Amino acid sequence: MQLTDTFAIDGQLAVSALIVVSILLGFLNSRTNSVTISILNRWSRWLSVSIVLAFLVDTLEWANRPFWALAVIFFLIWLLLETLYTWVAVSAMSQSDIALFPRFRNNQSGEEWPAQRKLIDLRDWLKQNGFKKRQALVADVGNGIAVRSSIYQDESDSTRIQVLFIPQPNGLISHSLSLSSETKAGEHIVTDNMNTPYGGFYPENWNVVRKPWSRKVQSLHKTHAKRIQGLELESYEIDPVDDINRQQGILERVNIEAGFLFPPHLHEEMGRLTWEGRYRLWKEVWLLNYFGFAGG
Repeated sequence: MQLTDTFAIDGQLAVSALIVVSILLGFLNSRTNSVTISILNRWSRWLSVSIVLAFLVDTLEWANRPFWALAVIFFLIWLLLETLYTWVAVSAMSQSDIALFPRFRNNQSGEEWPAQRKLIDLRDWLKQNGFKKRQALVADVGNGIAVRSSIYQDESDSTRIQVLFIPQPNGLISHSLSLSSETKAGEHIVTDNMNTPYGGFYPENWNVVRKPWSRKVQSLHKTHAKRIQGLELESYEIDPVDDINRQQGILERVNIEAGFLFPPHLHEEMGRLTWEGRYRLWKEVWLLNYFGFAGG
C-alpha cells in the first residue's frame, strides 16, 4: 500500500469519526438542556459540514485548491448562511406578536415546578438555605408559549430568586435563575444565568451580571453574595408579581428611549426592533449560541 493510500484511508476514518461525533452530539442535544452540549453540537456541526464538503471536493478533484483552503472556504460559506438565517429569524421576531417584555400573573394551576431530578435538588437547596416561596407566576409570550416562574426570598427579605421555566423546541423544559437585591442607595443588583438573548439596554441604576455558564444555584448565589457584601440592602415588601411587571415596564420604556425598540405607534410599519436593536440581538444570539456568554 502506498503512502498516499494510507493518508486517504486515515482521512476517511477521520471524516467518518467527525460525522459520528456530530450525530451523537445532536442526539444528546435533543434530549438534554446542557449549555455545553448545545455549544459543542453547533461547533461540531459547523466543522463537520466544512471538513466533509472539503474532503469530498478534494477527493473527487472538483477544485484545484488544497484541502485546508477548501475547508476554510466552506467554513466561511456556513458562517454566511448562519448569519443570514439568524438575521432573518431576528427580523421575523421583530414583526411577530411574541412579547419581548411579557407581563406575569399569578399561576393558579399549582403546576409550575417540573418533576426533574435537578429541579427537585434545586428546590431542596432553596429550602435548606432559608429561601421561602413567595409566589408562582406565569406569562404568555405568544404562539401558545407560556413561561412559568417561582419566586423565593431569603430570611432577611433582601434577596429574591426568580426561577424561570422555559419550554424548549425539543419538548423539554429548561430553567434559569435570577437573583436580585435592592440597595438603600437605589441600586438594583441582578445576577442571573439566563441563556436566552436579550440584547437591550438596562436602566442606569441597574447593575446586571449575566453568567450563562453558571448552571448551579450554589455558584450563582455565591457570586451574588459577593456582589452585595457590605452593601445596605432594602427589604422586599412589594409583591413579586407587581415588582416584576413594574421592572418589565421600566425595561420596555428604557429600550424605546435608547433606540433599541420603536415606539408602539410604529410597530405595524417598522416592526418592534430598530436596526440597532436587531444588530444587538443578532450579536447576542451568536455569542450565546457559539460561546455561551452575553454581549455587553
